[in-house]
Amino acid sequence: MRFSTAIVVMLSCILLSGCLYPEDKLQKNTIPYNDQIQTVQSAIEQYQQDTNGLLPIKTRDMSTPIYQKYPIDFSVLTPKYMAEPPGTAYESGGIYQYVLVNVEENPTVKLIDLRVADEIHELTVKLNVYRQANGYPPFKDVITDSIYTLDYEKLGYKEDPMVESPYTGEYLPLVIDQNAQIYVDYRIDLNQALKEHENTFKPGDDIRDILVDQYHFVPAYSLPYTIDENGEPVFQPENN
Repeated sequence: MRFSTAIVVMLSCILLSGCLYPEDKLQKNTIPYNDQIQTVQSAIEQYQQDTNGLLPIKTRDMSTPIYQKYPIDFSVLTPKYMAEPPGTAYESGGIYQYVLVNVEENPTVKLIDLRVADEIHELTVKLNVYRQANGYPPFKDVITDSIYTLDYEKLGYKEDPMVESPYTGEYLPLVIDQNAQIYVDYRIDLNQALKEHENTFKPGDDIRDILVDQYHFVPAYSLPYTIDENGEPVFQPENN
């Protein structure tokens, strides 16, 4: 009886408090990510100062989309500039990739929510299977001359796949371009940001900067957006 009681107590400890999980790991993963961002930012600035302006970033192809182009290389920063990557970083088992923006003038640490990448990857796999069988994607509605929605029922979905916005918490739809590349449709987020934050955008400008400037996250896996004559966010025409 005492043995059984001991087992129950031990299991309760594991389930309710994670008592067998290292305490430092628990604390590391409960620190608000804005504090972790500041820690990484300080490490970046010190590294840049010590290396005559170099940045601790991984090499990416020039064709890499701008917001995914400069991922931070924590192996360069640790342990001299910080003990270990932050708990929220992918390298530590977290859900965020830490990247730099504005690398030429003012390198600034931002985040990519990798759950978005997971959703896009899952859809891309199903899309490729469909294309191999049919020769083309199951286009549904035309948004612009080169951007469309998909008929998800033909891909085996019971509900349209969506991703949770890191900005508003809203669920955002996905779109496909003429090259069969999948992107997140950030128009909901952009519309709210334009209303909440002063800006001087005019038609033709890429308005994604408002999300980068105002939030910790970059609009990864996005197409360029501008505003129409009414100030509403729209996809940037290809000739701009």
